[in-house]
Formats: sequence, structure tokens, C-alpha cells
Amino acid sequence: ERYLRRDGYDVEVAHDGNEGLAAYRRRSPDLVVLDVMLPGIDGLEVCQRIREEGSTPVILLTARDREADKINGLGLGADDYVTKPFSPRELVARVEAVLRRAAAPARAAADPAARGALRFGDLEVDPVRRTVFLRGEPVALTAREFDLLAYLAEHPGRVFSREQLMDAIWDEDFEGDAGTVTVHVRRLRTKIEQDPSRPVYLRTVWGVGYKFEG
Repeated sequence: ERYLRRDGYDVEVAHDGNEGLAAYRRRSPDLVVLDVMLPGIDGLEVCQRIREEGSTPVILLTARDREADKINGLGLGADDYVTKPFSPRELVARVEAVLRRAAAPARAAADPAARGALRFGDLEVDPVRRTVFLRGEPVALTAREFDLLAYLAEHPGRVFSREQLMDAIWDEDFEGDAGTVTVHVRRLRTKIEQDPSRPVYLRTVWGVGYKFEG
């Protein structure tokens, strides 16, 4: 809290899950920093409830040896995570990076060089305005989910390994491994595929990686 306030952020602190959810609903914050190990409702459940109500960016704080928490958190829609112990400056830098990604739609809308949307059957992806529509209805994605989908959609038919996608989409200081890509692909399929078990757009190329089928 002290470091974020020093950098000009307005911060509200909650000490358990119920208090955190109440603060989230009352304040409608631009970003949530969420500790997994919360008393009462734990951070993963809080993250899930936040995702059910909107697309506010979420950064999880997890213990270094709790790999399952990281995977579960990303699966629930967290935008990033920081493992303990961490320096306060690192957390501030992550907050700034996630907020930059979340603010991209407003910046893109003001860009006179805006490109048209990419259309693939019932799916429309606009890389500039950072919007996705499926059968005319908007699809709510986290900033990282959108980055991954847009990158693949801009290269239809090209196969990328998970490592290549990590390098292209995630920040250099991100501590996750290539399994993070798998989690995000799985979440994207639940949102844009009619049958996620038989994907039409996000295809797996076994032994290699993923491609977008345009």
C-alpha cells in the first residue's frame, strides 16, 4: 500500500475475502491485487467472483511453492501473478504493466491509423479497439486473453509453440512457464468455441503448439 500510494495510486486495503469483495463492489477499482492466502473466502474464490461480475484486472500474490495456486488463478482469469517473497518495486511495476494493457482500448480508439477488425465466420476480433464479438455479441476477455487471441488471429494458419507465445505475449519478468499458455487457450476456448472439446478456431497441433484456424 505504501509503495503504491507513493507512486500516486489511490489504494484501499481489505484484510479478508469478504471485506475485499465488498470493497471491490463499492469502489469499482481499476485493478485488484489479491493474495491467495486470505482468511474467510480465499483469494481464488474472490478472483472467481470478480470474474463473474466483470473484467477488472487481477494480480495474484502466491507462495513460491504453490504452483497449483498459480495455475488455478490463471484458470480463473487472473491477469498476472507475483510470487512471495517479492520487492514492493516489482509489484508496482506489475501493476503499471497490467494497467497499461487494460487501458489500450481507449488509446486505440483515438488512433487515426486504426485498422479494421479481423472477421472469421461468426467471430470478429478488433486488435486496435481490443474488442471481440461472437455472433454479434461482445465477448468479455481479460487483457492477457485478448493479447493471446489477437496475436494468433493476426497470423491465421501459422503454428506457434507455447514458448514462442510466451515470448510474444508475456512480459520478460513473468515467472510462469509454458503451461500458462495452455491455461489461457483453455479459457479462450470456453468463451469463443461452440464446443470447447472440438475447437474450430483455436486448434492444437500435437507435439508443436497452437494455431488459429482462419
